[in-house]
Amino acid sequence: MRKIRVSAVRYINSYPFMIGLRDGEVAAMIDLEVCHPSECADRLLAGETDLGLIPVAMIASMKEYHLVSNYCLSTNGEVRTVLLVSNTPFEQITRIFLDYRSRSSVTLCRILAARYWQREFEWHPAPEEFDITAMKHGEAAVMIGDRCFEYARYFDFRLDLGLEWKRFTGLPFVFACWVSARKLPEQFTTLFNKALEEGLTRKNEAVALLKEGTKVSPEEVIYYLNNNIDFNLDDLKREAIKKFIDYIKELKLTP
Repeated sequence: MRKIRVSAVRYINSYPFMIGLRDGEVAAMIDLEVCHPSECADRLLAGETDLGLIPVAMIASMKEYHLVSNYCLSTNGEVRTVLLVSNTPFEQITRIFLDYRSRSSVTLCRILAARYWQREFEWHPAPEEFDITAMKHGEAAVMIGDRCFEYARYFDFRLDLGLEWKRFTGLPFVFACWVSARKLPEQFTTLFNKALEEGLTRKNEAVALLKEGTKVSPEEVIYYLNNNIDFNLDDLKREAIKKFIDYIKELKLTP
């Protein structure tokens, strides 16, 4: 049988999944790659991968999709790694740069602006060469992932978008789910979920995957994985996904 092509996110929050997929029985059945969240989605939509940990915003544009797992990347409040950062007070911000690595987080920011903050901004893409530390007065940027551990301290203003969604809706927020564009064999999905579950039971071991020279300490990673990231895709989070997608369609956003 051809191996199932799996795209996972290269950030710390997915390290527990990586441990399970690396060591589980399913390892022999998959070709595993890691990339930015937006790339995971692009590869799935292009048919270049069979299963991806993709931004939930992309579900809104898929004609057919299958949530393969009851595990996800979500938060029930402060997430710490999805931030709006600036050195300008919030009420004086007029321009927001959107991280090219993200789809759900930048879409979340636009929804919060329209429906919660009730503010209008100039929206600009932030390409790979964008220097987030060189923003001018009145400018802010959506920053996601491991970069938050390194760069957040350089900004006087930091707004946690997971916490803002919680304040707005009273719901958790789901950033990414394991999604396929076609139904996968039941035997595979059973072993896949078993591997994810086993990885989560060992999530504190994720510190062993930290790259040399990283700016986050093992203790901070363990706290983050146990207190900021919620990995279980339950009914309340499915409700949150539906509300998020409804806002995307209502505001006619293109993630």
